[in-house]
Amino acid sequence: MERPSDDAAILARTAEGEACLIGRIAAGDRRAFEALYRAYFPRLTRFLQRMTRSSALIEEIVNDTLLVVWRKAATFDGSSKVSTWVFAIAYRRACKALQALDEPVEASPEEREGPDSDRPEWQLDRQRLAEAVDAALAALPLAQRVAFQLTFYHDMTYTEIAEIMECPVNTIKTRMFHTRKRLAVLLEHQLEGRA
Repeated sequence: MERPSDDAAILARTAEGEACLIGRIAAGDRRAFEALYRAYFPRLTRFLQRMTRSSALIEEIVNDTLLVVWRKAATFDGSSKVSTWVFAIAYRRACKALQALDEPVEASPEEREGPDSDRPEWQLDRQRLAEAVDAALAALPLAQRVAFQLTFYHDMTYTEIAEIMECPVNTIKTRMFHTRKRLAVLLEHQLEGRA
């Protein structure tokens, strides 16, 4: 695959640029699509890893999502940010894929990379905390896990999350309230159990 043109790659870095890319994609510009694909593939992968907890589904859902973006770019009306539109498509695709699964969804081991440190105990503490957070998130209901993830890992507003999840903003606020309370309890138990 050819590298996207420099101007397309630059456009993928801002909300206004992403909207411009969607317009170019609607006109059939493959380089614009490649730039958007490169910008969204890692973001969607992180989102889906925490949502689906299944490595086998992630690439399929990301590619399905971006195929919908390619096919439906002309329907993007600009009433939301491009990221909200794309994440909403990914969310719906993931929900459908999870409903279609016959077997339980399990977490896959993730490689944890961080900056090298002279102090191995810091690395161990970071790893323990990351494992505790992952375990606590996995214990949450899907709707709470998704709302939390979009808020803290993707810096989305409650309004954007409500649009993605197709529910009122107050529902997202309520989910986040209960999520914070539940995570506090879960993390306390997780960290105590690992001490």
